[in-house]
Amino acid sequence: MTKVSKNRKLALSKYDSTKAYSLIDAAKIVKDITNSKFDASVDISIRLGVDPRKANQMVRGSVSLPHGSGKTMRVLVLCTPDKEAEAKAAGADFVGLDEYIEKIKGGWTDVDVIITMPSVMGKVGALGRVLGPRGLMPNPKTGTVTMEIGKAVTDSKGGKIDFKVDKAGIVHALVAKSSFDSVKIAENANELLQTVLKLKPSSAKGTYIRSIYMSSTMSPSVEVDTNF
Repeated sequence: MTKVSKNRKLALSKYDSTKAYSLIDAAKIVKDITNSKFDASVDISIRLGVDPRKANQMVRGSVSLPHGSGKTMRVLVLCTPDKEAEAKAAGADFVGLDEYIEKIKGGWTDVDVIITMPSVMGKVGALGRVLGPRGLMPNPKTGTVTMEIGKAVTDSKGGKIDFKVDKAGIVHALVAKSSFDSVKIAENANELLQTVLKLKPSSAKGTYIRSIYMSSTMSPSVEVDTNF
């Protein structure tokens, strides 16, 4: 039988784990029960009534969080020389093409977002085996394959996050840091939820959003009312 730590017992005593809370109340609880020594991430897990094995029920997209994610995003731009200055001016951490493609083939993936342009997707596509499992493959649906390189970099640095439903039908996403006030956490979470709602596949039947949970890196999860 798993032993429950004192900190976890204390956290669980501060709220009703059988109750679903409003977004703002869930955010307050998560802040209250997070006592890590570092600035923990606040995550949302959304269980959807979709079958991810069916292409017409895949839920994938991106959202710009109104208060940013609190995470420093490392951005790689794979582009032709004429776009390099635009990428650097927008704040990209790494800019280039062939040299970074070779580094990635060698196993280097020390970035959070990769942005590229349509004309070089032929080269980037060959990196699918390395980038795909890590969720780093550029995709037009998330705005990471674009001619507007500067805007894409600015968006990624400013709090834009990508999300994708996993094999179990769940969307996991970082929405804030525990140092954010509860209102900002709730507003960021709401922005994500509203975006997921808009992406409901027409082929999905029955209840679309089945459950929502909010938690921080070291805290128990708090259920959020699906009528948020």
